Amino acid sequence: MKAWIQRVTEASVEIDGERVAEIGVGYLILLGVTHDDDEAKADALASRILALRIFEDEQGKTNRSIEDVGGSIIVVSQFTLYADTAHGRRPGFSAAARPEKAEPLYERVVANLRSKMGHDRVGTGRFGADMKVRLLNDGPFSIEVVI
Repeated sequence: MKAWIQRVTEASVEIDGERVAEIGVGYLILLGVTHDDDEAKADALASRILALRIFEDEQGKTNRSIEDVGGSIIVVSQFTLYADTAHGRRPGFSAAARPEKAEPLYERVVANLRSKMGHDRVGTGRFGADMKVRLLNDGPFSIEVVI
């Protein structure tokens, strides 16, 4: 399981012209699932996300978590995180899990985050939808977390 976490001052997701999620300070997370991922990895990833200290404290050090700053999260499914670009000019996606495996694990990560932060502080896109994602990256600060 792989998460691309972007610290943002604002982010939103639109589907068919409708804004389905919007946050201020927090994380925009692109989440990818591969074949050997399972519920334990989904749980571990959610815990890692909540424990990350990537917001600055009063001394300018990255010592504060999403909870410390009262931030919010948007999680967007992103199978292209598992793209293989080693050969040719078109990426391959065979390392990405099929939707029937990926969607329940994506939903489990979201449920874990919501159980700790509250439903109103964790937004999502829609699994498999064509989404328009906007963000204002703070820093910029983007990291990959792999479980």
